Order: sequence, then C-alpha cells, then structure tokens
Amino acid sequence: MDTEARPKERDRSSAPATGSEEGSRSSRIPRRIAASMSWRRALSLGALCAVFVLLLSSFVVQPFLIPSRSMQPTLQVGDRVLVNKLAYRFGSVPRRGDVVVFDGTGSFMQEAPQENPVTGLLHGAAASLGLAEPAETDFVKRVVGVGGDRVVCCDKRGRVEVNGLPVDERYLFAGDEPSRAPFDIVVPDGTLWMMGDHRSRSRDSRDHLGEPGGGMVPVDEVIGRADWLGWPLGRLGSLPDTAAFDGVRTPGATHG
Repeated sequence: MDTEARPKERDRSSAPATGSEEGSRSSRIPRRIAASMSWRRALSLGALCAVFVLLLSSFVVQPFLIPSRSMQPTLQVGDRVLVNKLAYRFGSVPRRGDVVVFDGTGSFMQEAPQENPVTGLLHGAAASLGLAEPAETDFVKRVVGVGGDRVVCCDKRGRVEVNGLPVDERYLFAGDEPSRAPFDIVVPDGTLWMMGDHRSRSRDSRDHLGEPGGGMVPVDEVIGRADWLGWPLGRLGSLPDTAAFDGVRTPGATHG
C-alpha cells in the first residue's frame, strides 16, 4: 500500500509544474505583443513628427545653414538662420535692406547642376532641416535695389548710391569697400539687385552683370526672408534691422 501511494503523490506534485511552464509561456505572448505595439507607436509618432517638421519647413519656417563668409559679419559660417517663408506670401514684397534666401537658377547660375535623384532627395530633406548645406542653387544675400531703382557705385566717397542717395552701409564687413568694381544699373521691375555684406568675399549681382539676366534676381525666386538666428545659442535672436535705406525714395513716388 505504501509503495502505491508514493508514486501517486509524485504524480500530483509534477502536475502543477507543467501548468506553471504553460502559464509562463502564455504570459510571454502578451508582453511580446505589447512591446511590438509600443515600437509601432514610437515609429508612427516619429514618422508623423518628421512629416510635420518637413511641412513646416516647406511652407512656414525653414532652417538654413550658412555655408560661406559672404554675409559676414551679419551671418557667420555654420549659423542656422530661420527663413520666414510667409514674409512675402500675402502681398508684401522684398524691401531694400532685407536679407533673403533665393533660388539663383537663371540669375546666379544659368543651369542647376545634375545630381542623383535619390541623393538629391535625401540631401534636400536634410538641408530643409538645417542639417546639411543648402542646394548649390540657393543663396543668401541682402537686397540693395528693388524694381525701378538706380544703383550706382561709387560716389566720390566710395559709397553705393540708390536713386541718388548715398547709403551708409554699416553692416559691411570691417575693412571692406562697398565695391571694388564700379557699376551703374537700373533694376528692372519684378527683380532685385543683391549684394553680400562681406563684399570682398561675396559673388553677387555684380559678378553676373555680363550674363543673361544681368545679375538681377526675379522676385518670384525668393524663398523667404531670414528673420531669426536659431543657432548657435549664443547668437540666438532676430537679425538686426538696418536703417541704411530709410531715406531712399522710390522713383516716381510722391512725398508730402
């Protein structure tokens, strides 16, 4: 009798062990499902954020990495400026003194360079977030003349004149002349005359006078106005305004 009872007790003690293994296995399945769902949610949230940022960059505000010294001291190499793409969307137009980003295809570059479509797409996405240098066709300069203006360099004191008024360009890089090359142009309607603040380091409208378009940038090619500095943090803030052109009169305009 004793020998029959012992196996039964062992059988009963082994039964719960099998059940506990099955329970532990079944408990792992919901955990895996939960982990999988959490990863999916994280990926979906990340994708939505990326789409939102790209849309914001495409239509509202775009970070723009400064790649050269042509706008010193206003903008330094490595600065990230925030370009206001709504600045000229509702009837406003670029004004003298504005710092703008524009597509120079057809004005500063006669043709856009050829590139791999996939590479171009990836680079464009990174550039739109300020993580890579802008496209070769994108430029940042200061508006010196608008449609109808006569821009001359230089007067007897070496200053640029706009519509007969000498301009005090205090934003120029220290030691730079307003221009080493003389010019006398009238800006056609619907276009802009662009110059960099670091005149000795800037290839701008002056360098394209003999080319088709004469260095004039169509207003329609302006991407937006550089309104703020977003990086580095020590330079965070609005770009300084200039009063250099406040006294310039538009040709044909009447003043009381």
